[in-house]
Amino acid sequence: MTSKDTGCQYCMESLRGRKFALKEENAYCVTCYDSLFANSCEECKMPIKCDSKDLAYKGRHWHEACFKCAKCNHSLVEKPFAAKDELLLCTECYSNMYSSKCFHCKKTIMPGSRKMEFKGSSWHETCFVCQYCRQPLGTKPLITQDNENYCVPCFEKQFAHHCYSCKKVITTGGVTFNDQPWHKECFLCAGCKQQLSGQRFISKGEYPYCLDCFSNLYAKKCSACNNTITALGDAQFISFEDRQWHSECFNCVKCSISLVGQGFLTQQDDILCRECGSAM
Repeated sequence: MTSKDTGCQYCMESLRGRKFALKEENAYCVTCYDSLFANSCEECKMPIKCDSKDLAYKGRHWHEACFKCAKCNHSLVEKPFAAKDELLLCTECYSNMYSSKCFHCKKTIMPGSRKMEFKGSSWHETCFVCQYCRQPLGTKPLITQDNENYCVPCFEKQFAHHCYSCKKVITTGGVTFNDQPWHKECFLCAGCKQQLSGQRFISKGEYPYCLDCFSNLYAKKCSACNNTITALGDAQFISFEDRQWHSECFNCVKCSISLVGQGFLTQQDDILCRECGSAM
């Protein structure tokens, strides 16, 4: 005996000459089957009858005509789609609403296409290029200048300073002396060759010297205390004939009064105030 020779499993009416549906090997008339087993459409909330196509996604069901993009209303039947917050979206709408925008061309980076990321921004692979030679940067080393990216050879050609000493490119940091750029490690005392970056120094002609070397090689000696007279800070000195004094050392040898800005007398190698000089 076939299913059509029996009655509907639910209403028991004969199925001879009528359409019917099977459920777990039991036959039901169409009316009973739809009322008992049909899924409700997620969009229109109407039952999806057995003579209609039932499209399912993650436990939810739609009529074929209701299976549409929630944004543009175009059919999603047999087309790729994405889900966001329980809404179904075609790939174009999903990309426009949620995908990254290219930092260069401002267009959407479509799902599945290769995306380059750098400093919190995203690029199409074909847009992430050296600003000068226009070659793709990919994962190669790069340098950013004024929000533009350059491959290292182009940056060095266009922008980098060359060290006055070794003539090689200065990529970071550096020191400027006599309007010329230097690597920190190349900026050395012309005397002892120690690094001067971050240290106090004095220049003589085109060359920098540490304080010790400059003092030993060029600095004058105070005629009173015999210590070096430097030009650092606000240091002042007095010069008379071929001798020099610190301003604080330029005193009368007899009464020790300061002679800075005062008239004075000399007696052999000594200097005296007028009063002490007249009394002798």
